[in-house]
Amino acid sequence: QVQLRESGGGLVQAGGSLRLSCEISGSTVELTSGAWFRQVPGNARELVATITSREITYADFVKGRFTISRDKRKNTVDLQMDSLQPEDSAWYYCKAEFLPKIFWGDGVRVTVSS
Repeated sequence: QVQLRESGGGLVQAGGSLRLSCEISGSTVELTSGAWFRQVPGNARELVATITSREITYADFVKGRFTISRDKRKNTVDLQMDSLQPEDSAWYYCKAEFLPKIFWGDGVRVTVSS
Protein backbone atom coordinates (compact mmCIF):
# COMPACT_ATOMS: atom_id res chain seq x y z
CA GLN A 1 0.00 0.00 0.00
CA VAL A 2 1.41 3.37 -1.03
CA GLN A 3 1.74 5.89 1.77
CA LEU A 4 2.73 9.54 1.68
CA ARG A 5 4.15 11.33 4.70
CA GLU A 6 4.67 15.08 4.60
CA SER A 7 7.03 16.96 6.87
CA GLY A 8 8.62 20.38 7.19
CA GLY A 9 5.65 22.57 7.93
CA GLY A 10 5.58 25.14 10.70
CA LEU A 11 5.57 28.81 11.59
CA VAL A 12 7.83 31.29 9.82
CA GLN A 13 8.02 35.06 9.52
CA ALA A 14 7.25 36.82 6.26
CA GLY A 15 10.24 36.68 3.96
CA GLY A 16 11.42 33.43 5.45
CA SER A 17 11.77 29.93 4.01
CA LEU A 18 10.52 26.43 4.65
CA ARG A 19 11.23 23.14 2.94
CA LEU A 20 8.44 20.59 2.72
CA SER A 21 9.20 16.96 2.05
CA CYS A 22 6.86 14.18 0.95
CA GLU A 23 8.23 10.72 1.62
CA ILE A 24 6.64 8.05 -0.57
CA SER A 25 6.69 4.45 0.58
CA GLY A 26 5.17 1.18 -0.57
CA SER A 27 5.37 1.83 -4.29
CA THR A 28 6.46 -0.90 -6.67
CA VAL A 29 6.21 1.09 -9.89
CA GLU A 30 7.73 4.32 -11.13
CA LEU A 31 6.11 7.56 -10.00
CA THR A 32 4.14 9.14 -12.84
CA SER A 33 4.00 12.57 -11.26
CA GLY A 34 4.32 14.28 -7.91
CA ALA A 35 2.64 17.48 -6.87
CA TRP A 36 2.01 19.86 -4.01
CA PHE A 37 -1.37 21.46 -3.40
CA ARG A 38 -2.51 23.85 -0.70
CA GLN A 39 -5.79 24.62 0.94
CA VAL A 40 -7.12 27.26 3.26
CA PRO A 41 -10.08 26.02 5.31
CA GLY A 42 -13.28 26.97 3.51
CA ASN A 43 -11.55 27.32 0.16
CA ALA A 44 -10.88 24.90 -2.66
CA ARG A 45 -7.61 23.00 -2.79
CA GLU A 46 -5.28 24.63 -5.32
CA LEU A 47 -2.32 23.31 -7.25
CA VAL A 48 1.05 24.75 -6.26
CA ALA A 49 3.55 22.76 -8.35
CA THR A 50 3.87 19.55 -10.33
CA ILE A 51 6.87 17.47 -11.35
CA THR A 52 7.10 14.65 -13.87
CA SER A 53 10.04 13.05 -15.65
CA ARG A 54 9.57 15.57 -18.46
CA GLU A 55 8.55 18.87 -16.93
CA ILE A 56 7.95 21.02 -13.92
CA THR A 57 5.08 23.46 -13.64
CA TYR A 58 4.17 26.10 -11.08
CA ALA A 59 1.12 28.12 -10.20
CA ASP A 60 1.62 31.77 -11.11
CA PHE A 61 1.40 32.83 -7.47
CA VAL A 62 4.56 30.86 -6.53
CA LYS A 63 6.71 31.26 -9.64
CA GLY A 64 10.17 32.45 -8.73
CA ARG A 65 9.66 31.71 -5.04
CA PHE A 66 8.97 27.96 -4.77
CA THR A 67 10.96 25.07 -6.21
CA ILE A 68 9.69 21.50 -6.52
CA SER A 69 12.16 18.64 -6.82
CA ARG A 70 12.31 14.85 -6.82
CA ASP A 71 14.89 12.82 -4.90
CA LYS A 72 14.79 9.30 -6.29
CA ARG A 73 17.31 8.02 -3.78
CA LYS A 74 15.21 9.14 -0.82
CA ASN A 75 11.95 8.65 -2.75
CA THR A 76 10.68 12.10 -1.85
CA VAL A 77 9.03 15.00 -3.60
CA ASP A 78 10.20 18.22 -1.98
CA LEU A 79 9.01 21.81 -2.07
CA GLN A 80 11.44 24.58 -1.25
CA MET A 81 9.49 27.69 -0.34
CA ASP A 82 11.30 31.02 -0.23
CA SER A 83 10.13 34.59 0.25
CA LEU A 84 7.06 33.33 2.07
CA GLN A 85 4.18 35.73 2.59
CA PRO A 86 1.19 35.60 4.94
CA GLU A 87 -1.04 34.66 2.01
CA ASP A 88 0.99 31.45 1.64
CA SER A 89 -0.41 30.25 4.96
CA ALA A 90 -2.37 27.07 4.33
CA TRP A 91 -2.38 23.32 4.69
CA TYR A 92 -0.03 21.83 2.11
CA TYR A 93 -0.75 18.42 0.64
CA CYS A 94 1.40 16.05 -1.37
CA LYS A 95 -0.11 14.10 -4.24
CA ALA A 96 1.53 11.15 -5.98
CA GLU A 97 0.30 9.59 -9.18
CA PHE A 98 1.08 6.03 -10.08
CA LEU A 99 -1.43 6.02 -12.89
CA PRO A 100 -4.15 5.05 -12.80
CA LYS A 101 -3.94 5.31 -9.01
CA ILE A 102 -3.62 8.57 -7.11
CA PHE A 103 -2.53 8.99 -3.50
CA TRP A 104 -2.66 11.92 -1.08
CA GLY A 105 -0.83 12.72 2.10
CA ASP A 106 -2.55 14.01 5.23
CA GLY A 107 -1.04 17.49 4.86
CA VAL A 108 1.22 19.79 6.82
CA ARG A 109 0.37 23.22 8.12
CA VAL A 110 2.32 26.27 7.04
CA THR A 111 1.78 29.55 8.86
CA VAL A 112 3.51 32.74 7.78
CA SER A 113 3.34 35.64 10.21
CA SER A 114 3.49 39.27 9.09
